[in-house]
Amino acid sequence: MANIKYKVCVLTLTYANRGQFLNQVLKRVLSFEQVTQVVVVNNASVYSVSDDVAQLGDDRVIVLNNAENIGSAGGYKQAIDYAYKNTDADFIWLLDDDNVPQENAMPGLLHMWSDIPGDNDKKALFCLRPDRITHVKIAKGEDPYRYYLVRDNFMGFNIFRILLNQYYKLRDKKKDDRPLKKYVQMPYVPYGGLLFHRLMVDVIGLPNDDFFLYVDDSEYTYRITQNKGAIWLVPEYKVIDVDQSQGIGYKKRLFHSHLLDEWSFRTYYSVRNRMYFYTRVAVSNKLMFKINKGLYLGYLFIVSLLTSKTQQYKMLVSAVNDGINGKLGKANAEKFQ
Repeated sequence: MANIKYKVCVLTLTYANRGQFLNQVLKRVLSFEQVTQVVVVNNASVYSVSDDVAQLGDDRVIVLNNAENIGSAGGYKQAIDYAYKNTDADFIWLLDDDNVPQENAMPGLLHMWSDIPGDNDKKALFCLRPDRITHVKIAKGEDPYRYYLVRDNFMGFNIFRILLNQYYKLRDKKKDDRPLKKYVQMPYVPYGGLLFHRLMVDVIGLPNDDFFLYVDDSEYTYRITQNKGAIWLVPEYKVIDVDQSQGIGYKKRLFHSHLLDEWSFRTYYSVRNRMYFYTRVAVSNKLMFKINKGLYLGYLFIVSLLTSKTQQYKMLVSAVNDGINGKLGKANAEKFQ
């Protein structure tokens, strides 16, 4: 192997039958000379991930096989813990099993590392994912707190910001010709595309596996910000999502809600965990939060009557209450069926 300044361990998590995506990710990251190890957590896939990986003929890849799906939180916790304890990599790079980095991403991020201020345990870098419109807007200079940690909101609704949000919508209709910034700060990010030094694990620990699925990445990466560190979005270096994210294809209709129309175990965990996270970091006025909560749940109740989805509404309210009350962990099927 070439003489390299930094060693990088790539961590990814796969499940179900996603070999077609995982294979693309592995081939790309193995092309980077800085990558000395790749850890694949297999969350009970329906095919042999180990056999597929063996066909690549590269001993840098290690597969950790789980007999059951322990969720994204448990899977990334397992991967980060393994990398920290069992590799000598300087950096950990998290990627979802459908995040294909561009060819310049790895060397580019490492080059930027020394240019961006902050000690090794006080910063992390994040790749731009172009299909995430919010990230693109932030990369062009939009205030990230327009989208993140909006005070006292309930599921994105805040009656006290209606006029401001309408202004934003009108402004967004104009073509945005602003160039991408060199790097911009974000309060928290998804796992996929995040690079951090191994010393960061000493500061923020491991993901909380009680989240099981969804929002665990937000809570985990926000610890960087809470510990006076910084997450820098570096727009020049991108990862491409080769599979469509959940919910992107939903078409909005009057007196309908994706929370009810697309109710599933995914919705339950997303709502529950979002409530847990947001009520602990973004509520400063409990009365305002209760007003927003009451108004929005009232609206959804009416929608549930009009669309014959009262059962889904009841499960939604249960998810909200579970999150607020801190009832996390892997849920029984009755919570979402």
